[in-house]
Order: sequence, then structure tokens, then C-alpha cells
Amino acid sequence: MSEKDEETFKSVDLEQQTEKSPEPDINPQESPSEIETDKPSTSPTEAKAESTPSTHTSAAKVKWTSSAEQFKLKRFFVLRPGTLDHGIEDVKALVNPTEDGAVQSVWLMAEVDHWNNERERLVLITENTLLIFKYDFVMLNCEQIQKIPLNYIDRICHGTFCFPPRSLLTREGEGVRVFWDKLREPSFTSRWNPFSVEYPFTTFTYHPVKSANEELGRLCDIQNFREQLNSAAQKAHSKNPIPGKANGVLVLNQPILIEAYVGLMSVIGNQNKLGYCLARGNIGF
Repeated sequence: MSEKDEETFKSVDLEQQTEKSPEPDINPQESPSEIETDKPSTSPTEAKAESTPSTHTSAAKVKWTSSAEQFKLKRFFVLRPGTLDHGIEDVKALVNPTEDGAVQSVWLMAEVDHWNNERERLVLITENTLLIFKYDFVMLNCEQIQKIPLNYIDRICHGTFCFPPRSLLTREGEGVRVFWDKLREPSFTSRWNPFSVEYPFTTFTYHPVKSANEELGRLCDIQNFREQLNSAAQKAHSKNPIPGKANGVLVLNQPILIEAYVGLMSVIGNQNKLGYCLARGNIGF
């Protein structure tokens, strides 16, 4: 092979090699992974757009839950404009200033009986008496009054509710139980009679409308009620002590026991709020 042919062969070989595998312009500071793949990244706007549907879903769920709760609360007659004020004025008119003294505070409570039945109550604390009213917010009249002298109250318990080990009932939340005769225990007949009122104590818990507004939140605050009742009872004991009885009020923080086991009537009644003045819809044929 001549020298001219050799030069021609070499030049042709270099051109073919360049056409087959062109060398990339490699930056030494770049890593191999950056050279091989260049995947498009998601912009913040796109990421925000992806998360928007879940945000809208959760907001719609919260709004629907709030609307459902508002609908349930509107069924209570106590929330009708002027109804609660009318009821408070009616029960205040039934207070005997000579016997009960001046009214100190008014409360809207739910009373829980010994068979776990809830009932709507207006409660007044006066200088000398604890008054519990069964008030009909539909017909706007008082149906029943229970008077408990404050100097008879000897114990106030507050805490969460509990039941016997074999009971099928449950109740969430907390309450306040007021005792006024620790020497008297309820009889066997009273324990098994769902309509018995011969119990030396009464139990209160939050009314369902406590979260409707700020004013109702104050009227339904059982902790504040407990403190004011304790203070009023202590003053009544010092003012009018009972001979032969230890004066003063014992305040205990302990679970409140409801000795009920099956209570089918209370389950049905509490779920349907039969103890409350409630709008239950039209019934016709």
C-alpha cells in the first residue's frame, strides 16, 4: 500500500467513527444520572392543583356535617326566638321570695335518672333552695317543680359516667350528682322502678344545645353550675345549720355510677330525644 492510499484510508476511518458515535459535551461537575435522564419536575402550581380536590372534599364534608348539626339543633323548641326567655320568666315567677330567697343563677340542664333516661330541665339556684323545673317549651308552661333546701345538700360528685360491669348501656361525657340525704338509701323497689322519684340525689349533664351559641354555652356549663351550687350550699349551711347533722358540703371528683343494666326504654328514648321538647315533624293520614 502506498503512502497516499494510507492517508486516504485513515481520513475515511475517522469520518465514519465520528458519524457513528458523536461524543457529548460532558461537564465534569455534572453527575452521570443528570446526563442520562432529564425528567420534567412538577411545578408548585401543578402540585397545588393536585391537592386542591382533596381540600375541597374535606371542606365540603365539614360544611355538610355543620349543616346537619345545625338542622338537628333547630328542632329543639328551646332555640325558638323568645322561648327560653319566656320559660325563665315563668319559672322565676314561681319562686317564693320569703321561703327560697332571691334567684342567684339560672341553668339549662339535662337530668339523668337512675335508669339512664335524659330529661330537659330548667334549674334555679336561690339563696336557700335548689329548684328543678320540668318546663314544657312547646306549651310554655311549668309541669313539675322539685325543691331541695341547700342546707340539706351534703355531697356533690362530678366526673365521667360509668355503669356496672355487666351492663349493656353506655354514656359518654361527664356530669354532676347532687346528694341531699346520705343517711337514706333507695329501696329495692325504687331501684327497679323506672318511674320512681324516691331517690336522695339527682344527676345533671350537658344539654344538647350547649354549642348553639355563647349564651347557651354559659347556661349549660355544668362545671360552673357545680361551683356556684357548692358556694350557695356552704353559705346556707353556715346560715341555717341542721341540728344533729354534720354541716358543710363534700365535693368529690369520681365516676358517676348509673345502676342500670339493659335499659331498652332509655336507649330508645335517648336516641329519639323523647325527654326534650322537640319538633318531630307532621303526622297525618
